[in-house]
Amino acid sequence: MAIHSRQATESDVALLGELNHQLIRDEGHRNPMAVSQLQERMRGWLAGEYAAMLFENDAEVVAYALYREEPALIYLRQFFVQRHCRRQGFGRQAFHLLRTQIWPAHKRLTVEVLTSNHAAISFYKAAGFCEYCLMLEIPPART
Repeated sequence: MAIHSRQATESDVALLGELNHQLIRDEGHRNPMAVSQLQERMRGWLAGEYAAMLFENDAEVVAYALYREEPALIYLRQFFVQRHCRRQGFGRQAFHLLRTQIWPAHKRLTVEVLTSNHAAISFYKAAGFCEYCLMLEIPPART
């Protein structure tokens, strides 16, 4: 099943906030923001330095990517495939469209992935990413 892409606009903010909420839950991120807060954050990002692409199969959005283009690199902040659309090739197709039709080929691509998100790590490695650094932390003491 072939997909197509389109740039997200202000009218897509509600959907992007919902999808971002699913992404946060699926990856095990500790971000506590509600959907309404994520929508407002997304609105600000799209009005600022970020762009988002939606990937559709027929009329259904199957995935999205949120990224920032800098002079020497593309920073992929979020990439999400809807739960019921996974393991069907949509993520690979979407990423291929990003690499071949949307992003300049001469720029370095970067993405941050939670170390506990093994599925995402496998996906990005299969897409050609390699490990570069590892951020470590000491969480605050529980009171």
